[in-house]
Amino acid sequence: MTDEELLTLAIAEARVGLAEGGIPIGAALAQGDRLLGVGHNRRVQMGSAIRHGETDCLENVGRLPATVYSESTMATTLSPCDMCTGAILLYGIPRVVVGENKTFYGGEDYLRSRGVEVVVLDSQECVSMMEQFIAQNSELWNEDIGEST
Repeated sequence: MTDEELLTLAIAEARVGLAEGGIPIGAALAQGDRLLGVGHNRRVQMGSAIRHGETDCLENVGRLPATVYSESTMATTLSPCDMCTGAILLYGIPRVVVGENKTFYGGEDYLRSRGVEVVVLDSQECVSMMEQFIAQNSELWNEDIGEST
């Protein structure tokens, strides 16, 4: 599975989250050509403090042996926040594909410093989706990233 194909799955998840009234961030996890699972930010939908796109994806994938995570790639539509960066490191995921990091720059530098390969695809589709969402929902967005308004 190419990085672009994996990101396309994450974008589809982000669009599902937006349609549900949530924050449009999606993620997908693959081991080589084998899709392990997908997820999207469900903080609003579930009233959750921690269900970001990446953590929802990991929850949907379920428990896996460490060897599977160590051979996997996580794609996310947006640069991962500190919490999601921690989850990626905890499970030893060695590669992260980021749709965009212009609207939010998360833990990419920390991931790199810990040996994770980070690929930023600069997807205009991801940028546009987030810019529109943030413009229309700035208070909700600030809550999601832990910023005071």
